[in-house]
Amino acid sequence: MDNSAHIFIVEDDLKIAALLKDYLLAAGYQVSHEANGRLALEQLRLSAPDLILLDLMLPELDGISICNEVRKFSEVPIIMLTARVEEVDRLLGLETGADDYVCKPFSPREVVARVKVHLRRSMAGQTGLTGPIVQPAPEQSRFVIDKEQLRILVDAQPLNLTPVEYRLLAEFISHPERVFSRQQLLDFAHEDQRDINDRTVDTHIKNIRKKIQGKLPGNECLHSVYGVGYRFELPS
Repeated sequence: MDNSAHIFIVEDDLKIAALLKDYLLAAGYQVSHEANGRLALEQLRLSAPDLILLDLMLPELDGISICNEVRKFSEVPIIMLTARVEEVDRLLGLETGADDYVCKPFSPREVVARVKVHLRRSMAGQTGLTGPIVQPAPEQSRFVIDKEQLRILVDAQPLNLTPVEYRLLAEFISHPERVFSRQQLLDFAHEDQRDINDRTVDTHIKNIRKKIQGKLPGNECLHSVYGVGYRFELPS
């Protein structure tokens, strides 16, 4: 996907919108912006961007309503922006039709990385291409997912992971900064959908943290999100 893609920012906080626009322009993308939800939807009906960065709380029409309306006529990738932790479970439940979301405050570089990932996926879907067997995480991460051998490398060194730990960490690495609920992580961990207490996830996370610390001392990559679950942050 070349960086001439058009990114449409729908955000009523002008400082956040300007910051995102600066980073996306620096990455080579075309960028437009609208602060009003109703006007944004009108524009989306008239023209098709390559990806939408969509705030949850907007004047006149909220992000969830916009997303639901857009999904009636377009499959454009949508990344939701939210500062409301209580909305996380609703977003995670995919009720919005969004492809991804990030919680404020966020790193603009991580948003650009997520934009790149979703644009690549969108282009692969249009051309029928499949992803690589060895998949680096966004922004030249120190983590690499080796899908062929079902292993994860940190600074070119393999982590000694169980199959469950591999599935969980691979999902985290593929979606940096995204918050996953315990139930979602259980679904990733146990493909047979067995009935297991969601606190089992805490044990898996504790073990993964310990193994990452063994390779990257002092780097806290997996963070607890109170009342929700966990998120992964790429190390510097």
